[in-house]
Amino acid sequence: MVVALVTGGTSGIGAAFARNLAARGYDLVLVARSTEGLEAMATEIRALGRTVETMQVDLNDRKAVDRVAARLEDAERPIDMLVNNAGFSVHSALTDPDVSAHDRGFEVMCRAVLVLSGAAARGMMPRGTGAIVNVSSTAGFITMGSYSAIKAWVTSFSEGLSIELKGTGVTVTALCPGWVHTNFHDRAGVSTSKIPNSMWVDAEQLVQACLRDVDRGKVISIPTIRYRVLIWLARHAPRSAIRSISGSISSS
Repeated sequence: MVVALVTGGTSGIGAAFARNLAARGYDLVLVARSTEGLEAMATEIRALGRTVETMQVDLNDRKAVDRVAARLEDAERPIDMLVNNAGFSVHSALTDPDVSAHDRGFEVMCRAVLVLSGAAARGMMPRGTGAIVNVSSTAGFITMGSYSAIKAWVTSFSEGLSIELKGTGVTVTALCPGWVHTNFHDRAGVSTSKIPNSMWVDAEQLVQACLRDVDRGKVISIPTIRYRVLIWLARHAPRSAIRSISGSISSS
């Protein structure tokens, strides 16, 4: 029996991970804020013949994060894969005196990723096997405010953790998606009407590509050739050009 724990596992990319991991034979531990969403997703996955455990948790609550960390380190109920997917868009201006939105972003998408990845690694290392997937974003390669900064941290953290875990049998992969067909942007109130159809990626295909990269031990997963080319250009272009492009995207 293999088990995966997925945060934010009831919708969007998290739900796609849940479905694809179930199809691969994983039992699941689903972590999310919504009891209703957890029940619906658990019912769907159980219909596929898999066992599902649910944890109703807000990762903005440090005590709740500690409960999930304890589950990841439970040697009697080992976790074979962690998917740190929980996240949301952060639109507050960097000059806004109210930094609560930034604080919540840091708690859920930085601190929780740090704590849960460490707990997963400690649980996996004695067994000499395991995989950690941190959902980052191509936004981390450009400069669109707090969200870009947070996702840049997730990618850099994942690379650093992969170095620390080299030789242990535990792999780390940062998934860096572009525009994905989910409800992420609708929930954030972000208009996507100006995004070309060619830039959109299906969530199921995204996750399948990521899991293939996990199987290969890749540390950075950027599904689709077009996004790999764009990010290669972003990494090599003058930073002034990246700031200009980021400003155009932010104002569109």
